[in-house]
Amino acid sequence: MIENTPLVRKLGAFVALSDPELSVLASLHKRRRTFVAGRDLVHQGQTEQAAYILASGWACSYKLLEDGQRQIVDFQIPGDFLGLRSVLLKVSDHSIEPVTDIEVTEILVTDLLDAFAQTPRLATAVLWAASRDEAMVVEHLVGIGRRDAAERMAHFLLELGARLSLVGLGSRAGYACPLTQYFWPMPLD
Repeated sequence: MIENTPLVRKLGAFVALSDPELSVLASLHKRRRTFVAGRDLVHQGQTEQAAYILASGWACSYKLLEDGQRQIVDFQIPGDFLGLRSVLLKVSDHSIEPVTDIEVTEILVTDLLDAFAQTPRLATAVLWAASRDEAMVVEHLVGIGRRDAAERMAHFLLELGARLSLVGLGSRAGYACPLTQYFWPMPLD
């Protein structure tokens, strides 16, 4: 049932989705795929790919540097889009790796654009969600550049809590977090 998914909760924080909009959103959920932890589903520089909606599990986005090092730039939780910007720009500027085994809905760009043409309010909600996610990445940049280790850790954990609460996977009492030191996105000094 689409009405109670993390994506609908996330988009519903901005727009009260109508039955026709929920129907169009449900029609996007026809191609389900699973990926195992540790195997990239999107590679930096990849072209002609699909976008995904994360249904369950966690993933991370990272940039691969020329010397082989990587910098994690964000974590994705259920309800988040994966590779949306890369699909629209036709090339991925980052890689995406599942942190846990994940289930996603694969969305072709043509299906996404058709859905937006049918339901402009749905397109507005997705734009809002993408803008909110981008604002969080900007905060990560500030964290790396200007916050000390304790401030970075506190900000990151509070942000995760707020994001998970928004999609019904956390509360003021806490949330489950599968991250290990291997996935920590910023230096801890």
